[in-house]
Amino acid sequence: MNEILTWGELSKYEIEDFDRINGINNSYSNLRLFGHTENDVLVTLYRDRHSWCPYCQKIWLWLEFKRIPYRVKKINMFCYGQKEIWFLDKVRSGKLPAIEFKGQVITESDSIIAFLENEFGALGSFITSIELREIRELEREIFRSWCNWLCRESLNFIDNSFRKKRFKESISKFDEILKRSKSGFIDPTISTTGEIEPGVGDIIFIPYMERMNASLIYYKGFNLRSNYRYVHNWLTLFEGTSAYRGTQGDFHTHSHDLPPQMGGCYKESNEQQIAFSNSIDSGEGLGIFELNKNYDAKYYARFALKRVIKHKDSLIKVNPYDKELFEQSLRSALTNMITGEIRIPKKLSGKSLSYLKNRISVPRDMPIISARLLRQSLNKIELLSGINKTDKIPLTHRYDQDPRNFIYKEL
Repeated sequence: MNEILTWGELSKYEIEDFDRINGINNSYSNLRLFGHTENDVLVTLYRDRHSWCPYCQKIWLWLEFKRIPYRVKKINMFCYGQKEIWFLDKVRSGKLPAIEFKGQVITESDSIIAFLENEFGALGSFITSIELREIRELEREIFRSWCNWLCRESLNFIDNSFRKKRFKESISKFDEILKRSKSGFIDPTISTTGEIEPGVGDIIFIPYMERMNASLIYYKGFNLRSNYRYVHNWLTLFEGTSAYRGTQGDFHTHSHDLPPQMGGCYKESNEQQIAFSNSIDSGEGLGIFELNKNYDAKYYARFALKRVIKHKDSLIKVNPYDKELFEQSLRSALTNMITGEIRIPKKLSGKSLSYLKNRISVPRDMPIISARLLRQSLNKIELLSGINKTDKIPLTHRYDQDPRNFIYKEL
């Protein structure tokens, strides 16, 4: 009874797969129908394979909330892999996202939405409407002030304080707009079931607000949700929709996928920043600041298990540390996640567990809660190894996340 569970024993805890085509939004589906037939599909969405691109997320969300049938083709980003040649033949710049509609290829996220609106109608307001002009300008203002604070190394305390002040001034404008909204959304729309959902005015904001929430708490110790009540409520409304949760990244993923995309992110060392970043890196997570929703821990643990079992051979193959010891150590962590019991192999490889813990990507691999529970168990077993050397995550690129070893089992 005290043995580490075998793969066969662990597999008994797996949950059944869900309907990826007509069920809840998910990062694994290559086809979304919403009850239509494949003959009804006119749109193909080209998005990044790891679900890191904020502009891809924008189009993904628009299609999901509008419930337009579409196909998905996943493409590498330059920061983690080689761009597919067949895609470069179609889109010479290699830029994502792109859509294809009846043989016509459209790029640039705002142009894509405008095109889709012309074909299928608006989601709330039209993206080019006068009503959204000011809010779109504010989104860009907030984006610039965030970049200036996060991605530029401050020369002195005064310089840093000024950049922080500019960001707070910009985000306060957004908080005030949300305060005046009866629905809690900027641009509410009514779903086919009569529920209030976000419109395009909200969708253009959410990808970078999600990344601001993660990066500022990790690199600056600045808690966006606790400082801005109406932004917190707005994020909570989004998190209440399965369409959004299917696209949502977690703090660990964004904190480490942003530096190579943004050209660097600079830490502002303070007591809160150290505590927050340690909680994120250990896998403990930050609770409601990351996802403000009740959840069934048992279900999400079994979901994480299912994803690991599916890819276990590739996970063992690509791990650079102690492959044989890693296999046993991984089963030890999974045993802990499923049973709550600590069962340690005779030889334990903490560094191989750290490597895996640092490369779980949300939502590419699993939902936020599943990733949190898996990271917590990996961290718990890792610490018992007594080895203090931790695996380093690259900052200038993420070639450690090259998908070539996993594409054959992509789903």
